[in-house]
Amino acid sequence: MSKKMSTQEILEDKDFQSLSGQKFAMSTILTILELVLYFGFIALIAFNKPFLSQKLSGAITVGIPIAVGTIILSWIFTGIYIRWANNTYDVLVKKVKEKIIGNTQRFLPVV
Repeated sequence: MSKKMSTQEILEDKDFQSLSGQKFAMSTILTILELVLYFGFIALIAFNKPFLSQKLSGAITVGIPIAVGTIILSWIFTGIYIRWANNTYDVLVKKVKEKIIGNTQRFLPVV
């Protein structure tokens, strides 16, 4: 096991900086997309009710599929983050942990 790293050494470590930067970028992008989606839908409700109230078929108006699409896109954004976290973020966290405290396998619970 290597020597214990100081807080300053951890913050200056390239892998830690990469981890932090990638998480910030992914979180920022998905947050902006979600806010644009949600507030865009709210703005559409506030400023263009006649469009949303147009009938598509029977009692179904244009607003219903748009509302459902908003919810589904939110789930998709969540799925994108989960997939990224499982395939990229967790790998980088493990690499940084191993560098800081050694082999992390001994700290994982046996399932």
